[in-house]
Amino acid sequence: MKKLIAPIAVAAALMLAGCSADGASDVAKDAATSSSTVAAATPSPEPVKVPDLAGNWKQNNTKSDDGWTSATVEGDTITVNFVTDGGDTTSLFWVGTFTAPTDGSSPYTWTSTRDKAATDTALLASTDDTKVFTYADDEISFPVSIAGTSTTVRLSRE
Repeated sequence: MKKLIAPIAVAAALMLAGCSADGASDVAKDAATSSSTVAAATPSPEPVKVPDLAGNWKQNNTKSDDGWTSATVEGDTITVNFVTDGGDTTSLFWVGTFTAPTDGSSPYTWTSTRDKAATDTALLASTDDTKVFTYADDEISFPVSIAGTSTTVRLSRE
């Protein structure tokens, strides 16, 4: 009888080990499937794109049919002009430094330092040493004050 018990015990041990190994692998498979389902269901955030502000911009909040403000961002310079007579007359308002954004955070604000050599002889140019510009929601905006009247100019890409 003892001779029969030993082989049965070994066979039973092998069967149990085989079942628990299969059961463990099924559990591992189920865990892997559910974690990949969760990973697939959770969208990864899109990287925030750094805006490129270079180019031409035109005022989108003008109150005149034949006058507006325009700006050009090129390299490390922003140039702002008043445009009148339906585009026939251009008057320099600002030439100053431009610091490009390095990340996609919004709003993006920079302080521009005026190029005095470029603006000192322009009749309608700002005499401020610096001017704060903001980029948000696809617009560049900045304050303008002339003869006691202040407004915020908003520009959209042309």
